[in-house]
Amino acid sequence: MELMSERIALALMGYVVLLFSLSVHESAHGWMALQMGDDTAARQDRITLNPLSHIDPLGTVLIPLLQFLYSGIPLLGWAKPTPVGAHNFRRQTRGHLLVAAAGPGSNLLLAVLFTGALFLGLRLLGLASAPGELSVVVELLTIGVQINVVLALFNLIPLPPLDGSWIASWGLPRSVSATYDRLMEPYGQWILLILFATSILGRVLSPFTSALASFLLALAR
Repeated sequence: MELMSERIALALMGYVVLLFSLSVHESAHGWMALQMGDDTAARQDRITLNPLSHIDPLGTVLIPLLQFLYSGIPLLGWAKPTPVGAHNFRRQTRGHLLVAAAGPGSNLLLAVLFTGALFLGLRLLGLASAPGELSVVVELLTIGVQINVVLALFNLIPLPPLDGSWIASWGLPRSVSATYDRLMEPYGQWILLILFATSILGRVLSPFTSALASFLLALAR
């Protein structure tokens, strides 16, 4: 019973961090779009850390719930896509690249910030007279590092509808990107779904996420 309670508590902490991280991710897209000349997200109140503005029933509710049932802590999810009027960008290529990169970039930044907070938390834990309370904070910060590393690298995969597909489409030479778009737009999301459902995606991504998360956690310790 005690182990089950601990598992549920960790899962709830992980879910709170996931909601926060997804909100930062989507707000970063909207904020960068605003810098590029498009205020669509701002007008629809999508540049906010309120998770209710970003919840997607599948990616923010069902997928994290399935992860809790099968593995314990929900590390992966997605939110409702941020609305962007790309025709408003002052410079099309630069605008598309920066807006797409802002999401995973914000998660990498969060992972670094969680690492810094974890560094301080571990130092305080060593000085604390009642370490039990601080250990919960340390666990939460550790989860924060792991979740944001996973979100950052997952979203850089060059398959629609992930941010990596937009980075690839606008970062490649136009002659190459036209072929990429023609292949990926109709089939990319199905390829992603198959890779996810067969666990191939997890097996391919896991070494990279584990290496980066381990590196950051080692810096904190």
